[in-house]
Amino acid sequence: MKLNIRGEKTQITASMKNYAEEKMQKLDKYLENSDDVTGTILFKVYGPQQIIEVTIPLKNYTLRVEEEGDDFYSVVDTSIDKLERQIRKNKTRITSRRKVDKTDFILDFEPEADEENKNKIVKRKTVELKPMDEEEAILQMELINHDFYMFKNIETDKIAVIYKRKHNDYGIIEQD
Repeated sequence: MKLNIRGEKTQITASMKNYAEEKMQKLDKYLENSDDVTGTILFKVYGPQQIIEVTIPLKNYTLRVEEEGDDFYSVVDTSIDKLERQIRKNKTRITSRRKVDKTDFILDFEPEADEENKNKIVKRKTVELKPMDEEEAILQMELINHDFYMFKNIETDKIAVIYKRKHNDYGIIEQD
């Protein structure tokens, strides 16, 4: 797997980069054609907190994890363990739900807005909508650990947003 490693408000040392690359190689055994996969690792520092965001866009889904803690090396270890669990947990669900050929998409995640920027648009994203059914949209939403997910509903051929409600059930908003 190729890695794009960058830091926000911190300098990435060679030892940090080597450690992260070594740990990410652990995931290669789960990936088909791992040489064609490019993952993104973003390190951030907010006060004493070390934060790592790992995003791995694959052909049919995107793996994403965000982890924070006091020690850089333990944060990397925990995030790799979470990614490994995500892959193992969802491997059979994902392969059984493949109905149509899907294309890759990439989401670049930025930190949350400060209080000063509370009502300003500070980030704009463009996504390629993939045709899928509602169950697969729920799976994709859970894989990237978000509360909502936009997709093209394969049954109605309309743009839809699926979102998580308070008591762990889901709602859907469709284009009119």
